[in-house]
Amino acid sequence: MKKRDVKQAEKVYLIKATLSDRYGKVRGQPLRVLAIPEYFTLYGLAETIVDSFGFDFDHPFGFYDNIKRWSHSDEGYELFADIGEGSKFKGVKITRVNKVFDEIGKKMLFLFDYGDEWHFIVELKGIKLPTEGEKYPLVVKAVGGTALQYEEVDE
Repeated sequence: MKKRDVKQAEKVYLIKATLSDRYGKVRGQPLRVLAIPEYFTLYGLAETIVDSFGFDFDHPFGFYDNIKRWSHSDEGYELFADIGEGSKFKGVKITRVNKVFDEIGKKMLFLFDYGDEWHFIVELKGIKLPTEGEKYPLVVKAVGGTALQYEEVDE
């Protein structure tokens, strides 16, 4: 995850990412609170979430407004749109965090790896001014461990 200084007049978005089950339940699940520059793309946000949970950033993903049934979403952003695959949604490489998370409390489902379907509930918790000298993105808070992305295989 490449860190950078914030741009002039850029704010920092505090985004909570919580691992959930396929039905949106988060109680007792690990979470991360991330400080993300507002002009970061959703691609950068996805990379930060995946990295903060110790996963490899090696699968397609998307952000969806229907947390329980992502395939029924009205608002969505997918890597597929950026790589030329058919998608009814906008791409994640061109969409900025501040355009999607436009109000405190807004939640989206971050679906990583359409095969294993890792579900994360992503919520804008706050907006603040950057801390002088700090480079972003960064993990502000980590609760709980990481999940095992891949099952270990005995040889």
